[in-house]
Amino acid sequence: MTIAFFDFDGTITTKDTLWEIIRYQRGQKSLVAGVVRLLPALLAFKMKRIPAQQMKERVLTHFFGTMSEVAFAEGCNRFCREALPTLIREQALQTIRQHQQQGHDVVVVTASATHWVAPWCEAIGIKCIGSELEVRDQVITGKLQGINCNGDEKVKRIRAVYNLEDYTNVYAYGDSSGDKPMLALAGNYAHFRPFREKVSYADI
Repeated sequence: MTIAFFDFDGTITTKDTLWEIIRYQRGQKSLVAGVVRLLPALLAFKMKRIPAQQMKERVLTHFFGTMSEVAFAEGCNRFCREALPTLIREQALQTIRQHQQQGHDVVVVTASATHWVAPWCEAIGIKCIGSELEVRDQVITGKLQGINCNGDEKVKRIRAVYNLEDYTNVYAYGDSSGDKPMLALAGNYAHFRPFREKVSYADI
């Protein structure tokens, strides 16, 4: 048996979907205004003074904190149908299809929230492991439930679901330092930045 793990933002997509889901649900003006307000924290993050999870939670809290989980999920489903297909790298999608045609298990493993990635994965018949948003009293808090699904946490999440010893071959595709632990699982079948020449994304 063979399994293939794909990072999402920057590997399958051409843009960081955290900012794209904000633009889609809140609008360009709100996105710009929010970035200006968050700029001191974003600069501190760039200088590695704020950890990735804390920065992500600040962004999510600013834009979606107190939003109904039902309304947020509905917006994410629309995003997956209407906007996300325009952000998908064609070569990445072709590679996913090739794995599927050979009967391989295919799993997206992402730091992005499953709310705006899992519906797309389900639509094309693959699995999704990602960061989970905290919901209290049916409202998005802006916090993550557990740890940001990045770096070593990607491997922990994978091993919690899959017994890799059951697989003869393991493939992995990623584009950032946060994917390297996952890529290490694949050995000779690890692909770093396979679908484009260069990228510069905030890996949060």
